Amino acid sequence: MLKITERTALPLSEIELSAVRSQGAGGQNVNKVATAIHLRFDIAASSLSPLYKERLLKLDDSRITKDGIIIIKAQQYRTQEQNKADALRRLQALIISVTVTPKKRKPTQPSRSVKRKRLDSKAKRGQLKALRGNIRD
Repeated sequence: MLKITERTALPLSEIELSAVRSQGAGGQNVNKVATAIHLRFDIAASSLSPLYKERLLKLDDSRITKDGIIIIKAQQYRTQEQNKADALRRLQALIISVTVTPKKRKPTQPSRSVKRKRLDSKAKRGQLKALRGNIRD
């Protein structure tokens, strides 16, 4: 089970993990050992709550395909186990990011004293600029 919140957890059977070869330079090890992990997670077919599914699908993230599948490739580490843990950690972080409900902003009005200070500073600045003009006799 992949724990998301106190009440939410994902069974590992919903997450598809496959080992692939890592990209880039790395010598003999990289060419013959499949250490990178390719994680696929279908949002629609998961056991997440409908609210979380909706929020995930609305995210503008390059890791989420048009079909609603999250694809994460982990290849930072040299071992398959570390890359698997990294991929699961990144999936968990992505799902946790949609579980937090953003606070609703309450529109506020500036106070009377703030308005007065602003107008006073504008008047003072205007007077200062007026004094810069040409002097007439």
